[in-house]
Amino acid sequence: MRSGRSTHGVAKGLPVFLLSGLLAALPQACLAQAEPAQTDDPAAEQADFSPGDSDHAGSGEFERFDCQVLISRPTPESAEAWLERSLWANHCYAFQARAVRIGSDGVRSLALSHDVVDGVEREVARFLDGPPVVFERRGRIGRLHWAEGDAAVAASPAGIVAHLEGLYRLRMSGEERLANRNTVRLDIEPLDDLRYGHRVWLDNATGLTLKQILLDEQGRVVETFQITQLNRPRLHQGAVDLDRRRPAPDDPWRPAWLPEGFIAKPVQTRSPRHDETVGHRVYSDGLATLSLFVEPVAGKDQLMPGLHRLGVSHAAVRRRELGGQARQVVVMGELPPRVLIRVADSVTWRSETGAASP
Repeated sequence: MRSGRSTHGVAKGLPVFLLSGLLAALPQACLAQAEPAQTDDPAAEQADFSPGDSDHAGSGEFERFDCQVLISRPTPESAEAWLERSLWANHCYAFQARAVRIGSDGVRSLALSHDVVDGVEREVARFLDGPPVVFERRGRIGRLHWAEGDAAVAASPAGIVAHLEGLYRLRMSGEERLANRNTVRLDIEPLDDLRYGHRVWLDNATGLTLKQILLDEQGRVVETFQITQLNRPRLHQGAVDLDRRRPAPDDPWRPAWLPEGFIAKPVQTRSPRHDETVGHRVYSDGLATLSLFVEPVAGKDQLMPGLHRLGVSHAAVRRRELGGQARQVVVMGELPPRVLIRVADSVTWRSETGAASP
């Protein structure tokens, strides 16, 4: 996940996990902010983030990862090592590409680009058919979790693979040729029925993801994302910033239940489209991600309670009495619908005495 400001909107039908797949080719790439800015103007530039913004306040210089380290690393020999290499490659390679996404909402073609300027990453995805929509993100390499005191917090790529142990089974599954490039295939199988599986094809030369298939709990294909042309991938001749360590916010609400392995991600979720009454947090097991929104029931822009299909994702919407008033709870993600519903129903509100109330 990458740091930077973001815009949200359930009605847009474009959840965090899907957009990560569109922009970074692999959702696990992990920038410190989960949701990118969106515009319907294909020529628009999203200028809401700069390396000199308030993230520097009180935090000193950013830690950095030297991308040239990847040159000296040996060719991976295990599925876990290939996955970690891919996570770092998604941050360190500049490239342009053409891709297709195939899901329940049809086939879409895209133009993708990624580069690094002054240690800050920039990703752009442009839809080439249908409405001329552009998504852009700028940011830094994210951390695995919120900071706790002076304890060290691993960068997402370094921490994700270890975190997946006990949640997924990873194995190498042969080699194939895609987009005129040699790839190695990884099969990532969940060890329970609370999350989806993945098949991932990684470029042998760079580690970049060239294809990904998302599989539901019955093994059915939910979404296919594939790069059809990868143009001039170049390893960044420098370093990429790591996001600063962030202390956990003191939210009055929390989900009392999450699937095993899901932890709160240290991302700044405040959006200029939402006022301070809208709470938003992101949770992930390292591969799957869900967004949780809590806001007062007011005005005309409320969603109908129930389960909504948003492309390949779902959104569970509940009306709950929390903190002494009616609130709308929305949980979005590419997870089994029953998981999203259970998370929404588990949200509790901390009373003035500190005890959680349903």
